[in-house]
Amino acid sequence: MLSFGSAVGEMDVLYTSTDYNESTEANFSNSRNATEGYYNQFVQPVWRIVLWAIAYAAIVIISVVGNIIVIWIILAHKRMRTVTNYFLVNLAFAEASMSAFNTVINFTYAIHNEWYYGLSYCRFHNFFPIAAVFASIYSMTAIALDRYVAIIHPLQQRLSSTETKIIISVIWFLAMCLAFPQYYYSVTADLPDRVVCYIDWPEYKACDFRKMYYVCVAILIYFLPLLVMGCAYLVVGITLWASEIPGDSSDRYREQLTAKRKVVKMMITVVCTFAVCWLPYHVYFLLSEFFPKIYLEQYIQQVYLAVMWLAMSSTMYNPIIYCCLNDRFRAGFKQAFRWCPFIKPGDYEGLELKSTKYLQTQNSMYKVSRMETTVSTVINAIDDEVEDSLRTKRLSLDLTSNGSSRSASKTMSETSSFYSNTNMS
Repeated sequence: MLSFGSAVGEMDVLYTSTDYNESTEANFSNSRNATEGYYNQFVQPVWRIVLWAIAYAAIVIISVVGNIIVIWIILAHKRMRTVTNYFLVNLAFAEASMSAFNTVINFTYAIHNEWYYGLSYCRFHNFFPIAAVFASIYSMTAIALDRYVAIIHPLQQRLSSTETKIIISVIWFLAMCLAFPQYYYSVTADLPDRVVCYIDWPEYKACDFRKMYYVCVAILIYFLPLLVMGCAYLVVGITLWASEIPGDSSDRYREQLTAKRKVVKMMITVVCTFAVCWLPYHVYFLLSEFFPKIYLEQYIQQVYLAVMWLAMSSTMYNPIIYCCLNDRFRAGFKQAFRWCPFIKPGDYEGLELKSTKYLQTQNSMYKVSRMETTVSTVINAIDDEVEDSLRTKRLSLDLTSNGSSRSASKTMSETSSFYSNTNMS
């Protein structure tokens, strides 16, 4: 079945056609001496090695730089710290790490078929790729399930930041458990003229532990998560594209629907890219289990280098997809590459990405605004009290004025009556 370790650390089966589980080092040496032509059949011309070196170097540079920028965009900008984006950070970390720590080593080992890096790195080299791929694909699965819950069950409580971090920790723990057998059984062997790194699987009469392990790995890191994501995105896609909420045609609703469609479209593209990149890799090793003599063919080295390049290249596509399909990631990449002559400062205007400094400024302005509001409220309260006091005084004065008027009227009336009576007498 799938020999994942062979691709990312156990290359000898490609060049020697010898399974170290079934043959000893002596058998390998004898077969090599018996057929010297076979031993040299995979030597490549320099120009071909240079071309492959450029192709693999491009993966490392684009993947490491792109995924580091993705991590920076999410962690340095508060508005980007969502549940989905936390899983994207985990995905970016896994891909950047695998590209940095394994791609170049895979290439040099595939070209020279000699291990230069010692036993410790041999174990790490066979251990880490499975853990990284597991973490990558289950981060994508977690995003798919989160989108499913958010869209199909919008009233259900969403994951909190703490719960998201716990899930990421669990993903890595399970990834390390799955990859541990390859770490434990990894060894190096000193051949007459070189050192090789391989996985010395134990032999059991009851079962073929090696095949059983690789079947489990293939199911757990490829077929099962892709099946789950396919079902989740199928339901989400039908909900978002094939149905409308009756009677709700407001602009706000349409904006939310468009935003959800963009996120789902981006993640479907990421999943499809992963599936396409890794499918030839899995098919290659499936065929090798049923047709082991395929390793003796001279063209197999080029096939393997192409298959491995495609699989490793999956680590560099995601940053490009984010930049093309998401406005905020695009704004972040423009900020990261603003030193480039073809990136104009004006390109940042109008985009919704908010930096930490901007948010701090906004927070300061908010605090000032709150202070102004508080002061205004106090002043208004004082004004209200003063106005009430003045109103009370005015009312009192009015009452006094009315009393004085009545007294004056009474006095005037009495005076008039007095004069009237006097004149009459």
